[in-house]
Amino acid sequence: MGVKQGKQVELEVTKIAHGGVAVARYEGRVVFVSDAIPGETVLAEISDDSKKSFWRAETVRVLTPSEHRQPHVWTAASIDKAPADRAGGAEFGHIAPAHQRELKRQVLAESLLRMATLDTDVVVEAIPGAADGTGWRTRVRLHVSDDGVPGPYSARSHRVIPVTELPLASAELAAVAPLDERFPGATTIDIVAPSSGNPWVLTGDDAPRAKTGKRAQRTPAERKQKPRKQTIVERVGDREFRLDVLGFWQVHRYAAETLTRAVQEAIDDALFDPRAANLDLYGGVGLLAAAVGDKFGNQTRITSVESDSRATDHAAENLAEWVGAAAVTAPVDRYLRQLRSSASPVDRFAQATVVLDPPRSGAGAVVVGELAGLAPAQVVYVACDPVALARDVALFAGHGYELVRLRAFDLFPNTHHVEAVATLTRR
Repeated sequence: MGVKQGKQVELEVTKIAHGGVAVARYEGRVVFVSDAIPGETVLAEISDDSKKSFWRAETVRVLTPSEHRQPHVWTAASIDKAPADRAGGAEFGHIAPAHQRELKRQVLAESLLRMATLDTDVVVEAIPGAADGTGWRTRVRLHVSDDGVPGPYSARSHRVIPVTELPLASAELAAVAPLDERFPGATTIDIVAPSSGNPWVLTGDDAPRAKTGKRAQRTPAERKQKPRKQTIVERVGDREFRLDVLGFWQVHRYAAETLTRAVQEAIDDALFDPRAANLDLYGGVGLLAAAVGDKFGNQTRITSVESDSRATDHAAENLAEWVGAAAVTAPVDRYLRQLRSSASPVDRFAQATVVLDPPRSGAGAVVVGELAGLAPAQVVYVACDPVALARDVALFAGHGYELVRLRAFDLFPNTHHVEAVATLTRR
């Protein structure tokens, strides 16, 4: 068609796609365009024309704006900046909050319809916080440029963008963010503002992998150091959870509380047996196992399974008051496989409730298959990716489970991410 990377084209944006980009067409070809809203006409610059089936483009000017467009909550990510100079991490910041939630609902509903042939009227619920969706992040990882400048990556690249503010960060975190300092030789800066105690600023990454992150590279000097084992305390209601300072915890200041209630409400009380072999898979430091125990009493039997041994150590401590609780260090697929190889697994698990909160990639065919083979009475699935959830709901359906309840929460305002809690039961 003669279009080359860097050329500017006029696009009519028709819908939103998973990943925070909008969809348009140019001479019949699909174009995924950033910083646009369905219904707009934009001038966009082609940034990637290497694929035969689609191209990528970045909005450089809005010709016909949507009624839902607003000034970006982060000036560093505004379309006033050149595409390569826009800070990443707030890709919905130009959209009014209520419409952000509507677009997230569309992605979730369309994913379930396309992958699991399920039509749902799910809505994305707002949770407490600032009306403009700022001030909620209690954890931020900044990257460090070769000359020591910290900042976020630019959108869809590994180029560090210097910034003077972090509007999504909580006030406690923003107050200590070292945006005007230099860190020669470092690769990452982690800032953590727990709900109890003072905030932390740490260079490098000695923590286990977080739910959606990867280990950062470390300098030779950092690699010689022993892994950090500093612990922090997070409070959820009246309960305290200990974890490593860089261990996984929900990022939104109200997320842990929201998910605790949502999981408690997602469990069908009529199907719950506190004496059954209940499971909390990908259990982390025991947040959701504790939610189950708090609802059904300290005699509740539940085993939290997590591959990170440090998190499991904390889970054992955090769940100590429940006499029927246990924390096991194991990859979830291997643990389930071992359970299935034991005697009479169906008899042991027929009355069980299973809560799982997998990483962004979802549980997948192997885990779903092993879990369904145990035939638990109900599964409560906490998902941070709508496509992975839809795929896994379809996989569960193939094993005789149906989706009976679904809620979604806007735990990541001004981004495309959405959290969902689904309940599946045997037909």
